[in-house]
Amino acid sequence: MTLIKNISGFRGTIGGENNINLTPVDIVTSIAGFSKLIRENNPNNNNLTVMTGRDGRKSGEMIQNIVNSVFSSMGINVIDAGLSTTPTLCWGVLNNDSVAGLMITASHNPEEYNGLKFFNAEGEFLSREDVTKVIEYSEQKTYDFAVNGSLGKISTYGNLIDDHIDAIIKLDILPLKEIKELNLFVLADAINSGGAVALPKLLEKLNIRYKIINSEIEGVFNHTPEPLAENLIDLSQEIIKNNADFGIAVDPDVDRLVFFDEKGKILGEEYTQVFCSDFVLSTKKGNTVSTLSSSNALKDLTESYNSNYYFTPVGEMNVVKKMKEVNSVVGGEGGGGIIYPELHYGRDALVGVALFLGLLVKKECKVSDLKGNYPEYFMKKLKVSLKDDKIIEKVFKDITDTYSNLSPNTDDGVRIDFDKGWVHMRKSNTEPIVRIFSESNTQSHADELALKIQKEIVSLSD
Repeated sequence: MTLIKNISGFRGTIGGENNINLTPVDIVTSIAGFSKLIRENNPNNNNLTVMTGRDGRKSGEMIQNIVNSVFSSMGINVIDAGLSTTPTLCWGVLNNDSVAGLMITASHNPEEYNGLKFFNAEGEFLSREDVTKVIEYSEQKTYDFAVNGSLGKISTYGNLIDDHIDAIIKLDILPLKEIKELNLFVLADAINSGGAVALPKLLEKLNIRYKIINSEIEGVFNHTPEPLAENLIDLSQEIIKNNADFGIAVDPDVDRLVFFDEKGKILGEEYTQVFCSDFVLSTKKGNTVSTLSSSNALKDLTESYNSNYYFTPVGEMNVVKKMKEVNSVVGGEGGGGIIYPELHYGRDALVGVALFLGLLVKKECKVSDLKGNYPEYFMKKLKVSLKDDKIIEKVFKDITDTYSNLSPNTDDGVRIDFDKGWVHMRKSNTEPIVRIFSESNTQSHADELALKIQKEIVSLSD
């Protein structure tokens, strides 16, 4: 895979040639470039400290050793949090004296991938301008490395997940006493990564009985890590077999979350933010934010509370920016990402679990009855691989012209709203493909809309 550098970070398959895959040389230049940006953004700070963490991939420890050494060689101190989660690292950067954070993860990609996620002093993704600088600096030929007396110190801290969970437990919004009295039993798929450490700690604090599957952290994922129904068949079966009250699945860096009911049925990653947002809005009314590719269910829910819903281009950075602009009380992305700003501005599956339990306290119903409380929508998600991704912009323009009477939104790819549904097509930030999302009030119509656009994209690219 070609090494990808964009607003979501740097990502690629491990090994091979420099600038083509993610190699030790690419890691060195990337961290040296990030270090240069950190120094530019903190010109009067002579005691800079960054925090680093990694998910459960086989290559993670090797990469973290390189990352820490390069920061030190650039005169920057390091707090090594070891095996962690992305939201834990983000929370940690925000609540310590760190000026930046670096998470080693390829998120939902398979185990042969790894990547670098860059965060600022608030524990948030870098701005587009800063990412552009890191990309530029990572491609320099020379760097200003520190002399012997100015090398950064590397220290380790092994309690960051505990600190993060303690902060969740202390959130004012949570009805802790009532949650602890629910007497629930939960099945969770930790996909052999940081969730295998974090989820038990959280559930124990909330007095929730649990069983974790795929809990071994040995650098191998027992199934394709993206938390979709087709990858979570074992979890579904285990829920039924163990008579669990509901199920939880996360991705390797624990920023995405999906729920299953007691019958082993997935509730859909789009509904994670709906469930969590409903609990937040029932306690504190306010605006919500999600992306162009997210379900209209959140929009409908928000408006039922007489509040305003806003959508943004795909990407956590875009969602967070809008959340701050409109003082949103909750937000996220339809792929199972929930952002609760009272804790930090980042997608956080752990706080999502806590908010979901708060919802169960309020609703006093079985998890299988939850979706009946919300508008029902159906989605279809497709991918199109093009021989030459340079023609994507022309394809998008042609489709925009074809549907000009429907006033397509072109803030991020193209979104077209039809009478009974919508389609959003965009170039992926992490793979050389076009993603197509559609939604309607029936599955057949959602399928029809997505397949129609897929056919048009293929035809226009021939």
